[in-house]
Amino acid sequence: MTAHDDFSFADLTPDQLLNALESLDIYAASGLLPLNSYENRVYQFTSDEGQRFVTKFYRPQRWTDAQIQEEHNFAAELAGQDIPLAAPIAIGGHTLHHFEQHRFALFPSVGGREFEVDNFDQLEQVGRFLGRIHKVGQHKAFTHRPTLGLDEYLHQPRALLEQSTFIPTHLENAFFQDLDRLITALSERWHNDWHTQRIHGDCHPGNILWRDGPLFVDLDDARNGPAVQDLWMLLNGSRADQLAQLDTLLEAYSEFSEFDARELQLIEPLRGLRMVHYMAWLAKRWQDPAFPRAFPWFADAKYWEGQVLAIKEQLAALEEPPLQLMPQW
Repeated sequence: MTAHDDFSFADLTPDQLLNALESLDIYAASGLLPLNSYENRVYQFTSDEGQRFVTKFYRPQRWTDAQIQEEHNFAAELAGQDIPLAAPIAIGGHTLHHFEQHRFALFPSVGGREFEVDNFDQLEQVGRFLGRIHKVGQHKAFTHRPTLGLDEYLHQPRALLEQSTFIPTHLENAFFQDLDRLITALSERWHNDWHTQRIHGDCHPGNILWRDGPLFVDLDDARNGPAVQDLWMLLNGSRADQLAQLDTLLEAYSEFSEFDARELQLIEPLRGLRMVHYMAWLAKRWQDPAFPRAFPWFADAKYWEGQVLAIKEQLAALEEPPLQLMPQW
């Protein structure tokens, strides 16, 4: 069971990794330690001068050079405003480097522990910095990177899933009937008049490290989108828990950036978009050997049975009233 994938790392050998770094006069004194990344190839190492680096090799054909450079430029803008994030290092005046057919970048190696999503002190600080990130993001839009929307997150994934052989035959009718119901419901709730701006795009807790405060990493999915996209993935637990978390986040966020409370209507639609996009992402990348190793359950009928149930649950969630801000808002 495979899905076609032209985004291969098959020729990215250890020697090629080292040769790419050495083309920048960077020499690894340690081994290249693979970090937890599937979309790209990311390695941590120590140079012969004792500096600790992370290098990211971008998945071929996923982004254009211009799109990657916009990511780097956004990171530089944020770092210039003292926002704590891992920004690429410029070498020879460039942050995006080429070696043979691969594009890569170097970052400082930054440590940190896991961000505690149920720690309201930490959540407050994250909200404050997200407000600052969005304040910078409002200065101009991305021109090369996409805007979050239904085609990329619903219609293309739906077509890819239909062409794949992952969904068990006995589930196909139920799966696609419910998927189409979900796509219709999401489309009805998505309007083109939402304000969009440059956002992190994938601001889940795993992309926030904690030291003396938050450290944001991985702008690989940065795009134009509604501000709430960078907030909703930080909410978890019961509805009461999420309301308290949202209140903490936005009270701090509003110190630096205004938030349009109407965007709270998008939380469940955005969750639905992410659900559909994630299934198709796994299918699209299945020929990459890293994916069957990391996600073996994806090819199991039980996973797809669970997805039929998850789609029904998301349809029900869309019918619930959206989260509302506390009275002081």
